[in-house]
Parts: sequence; C-alpha cells; structure tokens
Amino acid sequence: MNQTQYNQLFSFIWNIATDVLVYAFEKGEYKKIIMPMMVLRRIDVLLEPTKEQLLETKKMLDENHFTNQDPILFTTTGYPFYNTSLFTMKTLKSETDPLRLKINFTDYLNGFSKDVQDIIDKFHMRQMVDNLTEAERLGSIIEKFTDDKINLSNKPVLDDDGNVRLPGLDNHTMGTIFEELLRKFNEENNVTEAGEHFTPRDYVKLLADLAVLPVADKITDNTYSIYDGACGTGGILTIAQERILEIAKEQDKRVQVDIYGQELTPETYATCKADLMISGNIQSFQYLVDNQNREYIAFDSTISRDGHAGETYDFCISNPPFGTPWKEDLKKRGLGEKEKNKFTDSRFQIEDKGKEISFIPDIGDCQMMFLANNLSRMRDDTPLGTRIVEVHNGSSLFTGDAGKGASNLRQYIIENDLLEAIVAMPEKDFYNTGIGTFIWVITNRKEECRRGFVQLIDATEIKTPLRKNLGEKNCETAEEDRRTIMKLLMDFKETPQSKIFPNNEFGYWSVNVYQPQRDEQGNIIRDKKGKPVIDKKSKDTEIIPFRYEGGIEGFFQNEILPYSPDAILDEKSIVAGYELSFTKYFYKPKQLRTIEEISSDIRAIEERTDGLLDEILGR
Repeated sequence: MNQTQYNQLFSFIWNIATDVLVYAFEKGEYKKIIMPMMVLRRIDVLLEPTKEQLLETKKMLDENHFTNQDPILFTTTGYPFYNTSLFTMKTLKSETDPLRLKINFTDYLNGFSKDVQDIIDKFHMRQMVDNLTEAERLGSIIEKFTDDKINLSNKPVLDDDGNVRLPGLDNHTMGTIFEELLRKFNEENNVTEAGEHFTPRDYVKLLADLAVLPVADKITDNTYSIYDGACGTGGILTIAQERILEIAKEQDKRVQVDIYGQELTPETYATCKADLMISGNIQSFQYLVDNQNREYIAFDSTISRDGHAGETYDFCISNPPFGTPWKEDLKKRGLGEKEKNKFTDSRFQIEDKGKEISFIPDIGDCQMMFLANNLSRMRDDTPLGTRIVEVHNGSSLFTGDAGKGASNLRQYIIENDLLEAIVAMPEKDFYNTGIGTFIWVITNRKEECRRGFVQLIDATEIKTPLRKNLGEKNCETAEEDRRTIMKLLMDFKETPQSKIFPNNEFGYWSVNVYQPQRDEQGNIIRDKKGKPVIDKKSKDTEIIPFRYEGGIEGFFQNEILPYSPDAILDEKSIVAGYELSFTKYFYKPKQLRTIEEISSDIRAIEERTDGLLDEILGR
C-alpha cells in the first residue's frame, strides 16, 4: 500500500467518526466505536466468500451430532475463526428497523467462534451496540464500514481485469492506522496516551535487524521463537518474524518462526489477537505446554501475571512502557505501595553465587522489570542462545543506588558478560514523546572478540527528517540509517560514533566516609579500644570507579586524606554499583566564538547605536 492509498483509507475511516458519530457521542467515545468496528469488519470480510458453504457444513455437522466442530469449520473458512449466524455485516445493513437491527447484530456477534468472542468482550462490543442503537447510529456505521470504496481485508480487491483496485491491509499498516487514529482521537480530546504501547514501524525494523542480522550466519533448518512481553498490536513480533524468514530464504534454509507475547491494554490486545489470526501467523491461538493450555498472546500485566511462566525463547524484543508506576501490580498481589520488597517472583529475585539478589526497581518505573523478565527467558541449551533487544529511556542507564534493584540488574548483566551493545537513538523518534531512547542488545552467546567488552553506539544524529511531523515524531530511521547503525555494530571498531569499553568501566564502589567526633576543645573522641568514634551526621558517600588506580585504598589516600586527614572509611558500607553514561563518552563541547567574532559584533552594535543615547536624553 503506497502513501496515497494509505492516506485515502485513513481519511475515510477518520471521516466515519466525524460523519456518523458527531453530536450523538462525545469525542472521547469515538475511538471506543471506530476501533472495534474496524477490527470486526476486518474479520467479517474474510468470512464472506465461504459463508454459504460454512452454513451448509454447520448444518451437516449438527445433523450428524458432531461435538468437536471447530477443526472442520476452520478448514471451511481457511482461518482459525468462523461465524455460524445467518448474517454478515453487508446483509445486516439492509435492515432498516433499529430494534430488529440490534437483535440481528447481537445474533451476528454471538455466532463467532471462541477466540473472536474474546476479542468482542475485550472491545465491549455488545455495550457498543446498545449505545449505537440508542443513538440511532448502528445502521449508518455498518453502512460506512461495508462501503466498497475501502478494503480492510488483508487480501487485495481486484477489478474485472484482475488488476488490484484496492490493496490488502497487512498487519503493519493496520497497526499504523490503529495507532494514528488513536493519536488523533486523543489529540482531539486533549489526551496524551497514544504511543505508550506503540513503536513506529521504521524503529521496529531496526530492532529486528539488531536481533537477527548479527546471527544470520547461524540460522539453520529449525524452529525459532520470538517473545515480546509488551507486544501492543504485535508489530514487533511480526516484523521480526518476517526478518528471520527473509534471512532464512536468502540462505536457502527452511525455518518455522513461532511468536509469543503479552499485552495489558484490552483494546490493543484484541487488535493484536485479531490481526495475528487474520494474517495466518497463528493457526490456533492456544498451545499445550506442561499439559496446560496457554495462549500465544496472553492478556494481563506481564509483571504481576506471567502468561508464559518458565518458557524460554530465541529472541526477546520489546519496547516496554517508560516511567510508568507499577503499583497496580502490587495491588494484584495484595500489597501496598511501600511493600515492594514483599513482591516475590523468581524473575525479579535470583540467587547468584550463593547470594540473593533483587532486581526490583523503584515503584515509579517498571521498565527494568521487563528487562529482568526477558533475562529469565534466556536459553542456555542451544547454539544460538538468546538475543534480547529492548528499548528504554535514559533513566535505565543510571537510576538506582548501588545495591538497589536497577543497579543490581545492570551489575548482573555486565558481570555475566551479557551486554553486547547499547545504541543511543535520536530524539523525537516516537509519536507522543520527544525524549531520546536507548536500545539494549543482550546475548548469552557473545562473539569471541566481544567477550569482556561493551560497545556504545551514538546514533542520535543518524536519522531521516519527515516531511510532516506525526505528533512529536519529526524523523525516522530509514533503510539507509538502519544500514549505517548495523555497520557500526557489526564492524565492532572505535569510531567517533562507536566506543568500546571493558566491562569494569561501568562499575564503581559506593563507600561512606565519616569524620570523627570531637570534644569541646576540638580533640578526637576515642572508644575504649582507642579507635575514633565516628560522627554519624558527617556521612559523605564517595563513588569510586572500579578502574581507579589503587582501588578504594588508592582513592582514599589520594582523594580524601590530603584534604581531610582524620577521615574514617566505613568498610562495612562498601557496595558495588553499575551505571552507564553516554554524555561522558560522547559529549561534544560547543565551539566557543573567537575574540575576533565577538569584537566584530560589538563594533556593529556600537555603529547601530551611535548617537542613540543623546537622542534619548533629548540633547
């Protein structure tokens, strides 16, 4: 679908709201009607060609008392869903009586198979039908969504000569339309939630490349799995899936790629589920593991309810929410906001070298918990291991004191030599925020040359401007930009945009230093053993880099005692921490103006103001 066709489709759907719903509904209600109807019509149009055959098959199965009818009916439609009512959306629009239309539409909804019923429930479609009927808009909106001028199917509409009249709507374009509509609806209603769960498609393609291209030569005839614990409408999963299949085809390999995920927002989950079933990515929405049925895309919060407990994957690719409190997850476990230390989960508390370590961060931001969740998915029993590619904001690089959850997680990742690279991305690359983002690349199968090292890539200026802003987004990561970033990663060389450091570059010791207590004469007070008594109010915390020559003792001798000879170092307070700073390594000082330039400006000002003071004073 080219840009012109996309714009026409988007405008048509947007105008449905302004044509049909205006005056009957508040603007804030538009998305609760347009989004579900768009998804429903997307499913409905695929079932139209086999409707009569399905009804005949259903009648035969009922007459012969078949109990497990789903597999046969799925085969009839060619999709993992069906509708056994007598209606389609096109036949429904012929009913002019509002009450009969409501009854028929409800019967139509009830005729869908189990997975579509889940989608209907998540969208609250039955309540939507009541509201549309009361406002006498149900018939109008059905008529709009069944207009022959638009195609919401994933298959193209052909003209009489076999040429494409209307292109098919694939998963990625559907996701883009969904999110752009959401953004526009929210802008109209002064709401800023759009984009919280959505990653622009150009950005997603980079995530897929970072995950797959470095191990392209290791792809074999096999089945691979991709997992996204914050999967939104499923764009990351399907694009990464396509990327692996493309690479496998180029290398003449036969692979199968299974996708798994979890999503919290009901409407987004429903859209994701519908599109994965429509596109054929999931033939059955459930699979069996440990004698339990699980869904490929689980619903609910990944933090408080692990929808894929104990499972591991080849690729974990995510863009989790930034700066989002996770107090609701505590509530689900029966805990208060100050009881996060009682939040027990093996994904977030591990035992390493005989020591219990917590990765639980501050209550105000859950993004590091998604990273810890992905770490728990890593495979150790395959040649490929697991590659994690995850998007974060800048705070994940440094927040959390030494010994606290976020720092512990960074320490675990780096000391276990799992961190391959971090890529700093441009600002204003997302729809609803101007902040810069950072992509973490983690693997338990580092190349020999990378072992013991971390690569930092500054891609903040590697971008292509957009001709027209989309919300906050004013640039994109175009194909050439992706190639540039991937070359920096794959070359693994020192350049102005690529820096390579040993793992211990990012570690430090946090140490408390005190002054001794003194009496009224200024003499140091000592205990019975003759040791100085510390003044607890004088505590000063020093941050000592791991790579400081001489370590803690060297720092104490060189940086503290010369200026405070009586200082006391509290050895019991020593805690290791880790943080990363792109500013430290990539800071470019602004070029100062020369004296000549400044003098020239002053002389120009003098010339422009010559005689002005006399004029003001009236001389």
